[in-house]
Amino acid sequence: MPKPTRRQFLASTSTAALGSGLSASMVPNVHVGGRNEIRIALVGCGGRGTGAVAQLFHTKGQTRLVAVADAFRHKAVQAVESLRKHAADKVLVKPEHVFAGLDAYKQAIDSDCDLVVIATPPGFKPPQFDYAVAANKHIFMEKPVAVDAPGVRRVLAAVERSKQQNLMVGIGLQRRHEPKYKETIQRVHDGAIGDVILSRVYWNGGGIWYRNREPGMTEMAFQCNNWYHFNWVCGDQIVEQHIHNLDVGCWAKNAYPVKCNGMGGGEMRMGGDRTKSQIFDHTFCEYTFADGSKMYSQGRHLRGGWNNVSEHLHGTKGTAVPAGRIDADKRWQFQGRSPGGHQQEQHDLIEALMAGNIYNEGEYGARSTFCAILGREACYSGKEIQWDDLLQRGRELAPGIDDYTMDSEPPAMPGEDGRYPVPVPGQYDPFA
Repeated sequence: MPKPTRRQFLASTSTAALGSGLSASMVPNVHVGGRNEIRIALVGCGGRGTGAVAQLFHTKGQTRLVAVADAFRHKAVQAVESLRKHAADKVLVKPEHVFAGLDAYKQAIDSDCDLVVIATPPGFKPPQFDYAVAANKHIFMEKPVAVDAPGVRRVLAAVERSKQQNLMVGIGLQRRHEPKYKETIQRVHDGAIGDVILSRVYWNGGGIWYRNREPGMTEMAFQCNNWYHFNWVCGDQIVEQHIHNLDVGCWAKNAYPVKCNGMGGGEMRMGGDRTKSQIFDHTFCEYTFADGSKMYSQGRHLRGGWNNVSEHLHGTKGTAVPAGRIDADKRWQFQGRSPGGHQQEQHDLIEALMAGNIYNEGEYGARSTFCAILGREACYSGKEIQWDDLLQRGRELAPGIDDYTMDSEPPAMPGEDGRYPVPVPGQYDPFA
């Protein structure tokens, strides 16, 4: 069958949108050039990036991958090969559209794509998101969206522009797309457990990967390859992983905390070897909301310890587990089908794009990221920190990141003893 012209396609989608109660003006400019497909550029070719594209392939949309970018060329090539084995007919990446380097995201975003998947380490996301919005592309960006206050402010500013441009912005806080979470939180908002006065959130796990230094690697290449072990690029465990649970706690309150105090350290990670990692291995935070209610947070990497990834709500009339249970006067447990959030968020994104029903998750993605940053800075400093104060003048972890190359000197350099700098509570200044 011949492809419809752009006029024919937009006319048919406008009619469908109007028939479903959507304004024709809401139909996005996704199907450019008369195409009836959504063309994807992937920025960040690790497991989460390739996984997100594979999940986009499994939606009802006619999705095609047309460009990839990664800091390392071999990872970009491997992503294309892996996805081609997964769905050969959906991978249209030409060799000249495989881009490598810390600025390669610009070339991928500038390609003939409609939707950009940003799945890079969080320290790099603010400039990449900013660039994608400026290029007028729809965006799916993995969490977290930044590692410091300046990065969050930059993302929030770009989010406002994306709304003015009617761009789709999906953020990888996938619990918000899981039916069991959505129904439970809605019941909580409807008063099933009364006022939420306390929440407890956990991400306690065994640990993470480490990649040995390879011969000839620059310091920047080594740190980018081991991005989870450096604060300027990962934001620490509380930001990179625990954000999911913190996001659920804030979602349940329908609010964000006004202040936080915390404690933590890094004595056990890598056997205490600070020539390999500078992040903490445990944090504990006490968040306070404007109404005086609390959220207690545990984040930890420790093999052989108590592992738990969950959220718990305590209200004036009962308790709830956001993953699908309420214990109050009327006990309730979710009984329906709840597909995995990573796939469901892509179903929702593509179906919305096809219908012209644009939504934007950028603001809560940035604010939930900042909730985690607030907790990290409280743990690093040992001080109680106000949300507004930190957001306005919190320190920048990677100045000039827009111009980094693999030959640049990264923000965290080892000392003469080979050890990387580690935040010391009581001495660390979150506003330096």
